[in-house]
Amino acid sequence: MVRELGLGGSERQTVELAMALDKTEFAPHVGCFRANGFRAEELRRAGIPILALPVRSLLAFNAIQGAWEMGRYLRKHDIQLVHTFDLPLTCFGVPVARVFGVPTVLSSQRAHRGLQPQSRRLARFSDRLVNGIVANCEAMRVHLIEDEGVPERLIRVCHNWIDLERFQPMPKLRPAGLSEASIVIGAVCALRPEKDLSTLIDAFALVRDAVPGLKLLIVGSGPMRGSLQARACEHSLGEQCLFQDATADVRTWLREMDIFVLPSIHEALSNSLMEAMAFGLAVVASNVGGNPELVIDGETGLLFKAGDAQDLARQLSALIGQAELRQRLRMNASAYVAARFGKEVSVRRMEAVYRAFLGRGS
Repeated sequence: MVRELGLGGSERQTVELAMALDKTEFAPHVGCFRANGFRAEELRRAGIPILALPVRSLLAFNAIQGAWEMGRYLRKHDIQLVHTFDLPLTCFGVPVARVFGVPTVLSSQRAHRGLQPQSRRLARFSDRLVNGIVANCEAMRVHLIEDEGVPERLIRVCHNWIDLERFQPMPKLRPAGLSEASIVIGAVCALRPEKDLSTLIDAFALVRDAVPGLKLLIVGSGPMRGSLQARACEHSLGEQCLFQDATADVRTWLREMDIFVLPSIHEALSNSLMEAMAFGLAVVASNVGGNPELVIDGETGLLFKAGDAQDLARQLSALIGQAELRQRLRMNASAYVAARFGKEVSVRRMEAVYRAFLGRGS
């Protein structure tokens, strides 16, 4: 279960898992509040049933209607396991699944709970109802134990994955606006406060004259778009800084980049960072959350102190000025992700988690 079926890491992981599970053993259904995104079309083409619940707020009357519809659906299809992938569905779906007697109920921890403080109490309540919690990285496992008081025995780690056939190094193809660029520094993420893209813009302003033709490309949509554009204007970056809307196929823009930056102040295991590494980009990431599980400093990428534009500028300067360093890091990053974060490995791991909680084996 996931809130909606459009863009987003949790949405992608939910849908891809449903489609990849061994159908000789598992019969997946996907539940959501909104079923009008492009991921819904993927599920329909794969013949996977979708339960769309008429819930717009957990405090509204339609939440009661949605709970009743979900309960009837669970009983009609004899659902044996419910797994929620994001916080809205955890706060809603876990109690409903328990009330209607589903034998196994799992939730997920895919982001730091400090990002949604208004839901933290409900999330902690759900922790007492579930059979287990699937964390997407070691950092989230530690967060649950140390900050949320979750018993370690309840937690299983199953990393995010990517489709290695889709994300692999490709030749550069500069479109208009980037055709004259020498080096493109880029970011792909939702434009939200926790991504701290203002630090990236500040750091880029410090290195903007390192080489002729240096460009900054920010791909994404979200509430920070206006303030980030204003920040770029404050630095008089002009055409050196380009903004592009979010897209369903990020490969279009990843292939234009040479250096990928993830400057988040909070992060779990970033799909965008993983995709950039698999794509063969030299990456720089803040030293928070699950980033160090992907970026081994000096081996698969470079780390910097979160929120520190000077430190980020230092790492960018090293990459801009050393083509050999960029090449070594990009090759190491691609090989590292391919060896550890392929979809096949992670899906089989999730199947093992399901079997264990269903009592079908370890």
